[in-house]
Amino acid sequence: MAGIVRRLETDLGGEAELFAGERIEVAETGGPVRFYFVDREPLLFERGGVLFPTLRGAMARPFRARRITVDMGAVPYVVNGADIMRPGIVAISDDVLADRPALVVEERHGKPLAVCIARLDAGAMRAETGGKVCKNIHHVGDEIWELEL
Repeated sequence: MAGIVRRLETDLGGEAELFAGERIEVAETGGPVRFYFVDREPLLFERGGVLFPTLRGAMARPFRARRITVDMGAVPYVVNGADIMRPGIVAISDDVLADRPALVVEERHGKPLAVCIARLDAGAMRAETGGKVCKNIHHVGDEIWELEL
């Protein structure tokens, strides 16, 4: 269990402790995604060696790290799996790093919409004026979101 929390510290810092629990179980899918159940809840997932909270995990145990906030016009696209375009972004936390996961939230209430892999560090992303800046790897309504036990 401590090993999982240590792995999360890379992307969540001290907030990784939010995902500690009495029991962590791993579920292999036979596909590219592995799930980590913390106290029987699918709060974490791993894809391509990247471990990060699922959207349900981000809602159940809110954290402030690695956030990209999009405007309300971007919401329907993001929740349908679109990659994150620079014009739709209104805020980027300073800890967003290239090739690492980030949580995409909407601007009105800060609700999680997607997990993405940033293509640029926060500063470089802010300097961009257009184009795709993050790859969407998990969004509301996808197979990870719909996981039921």
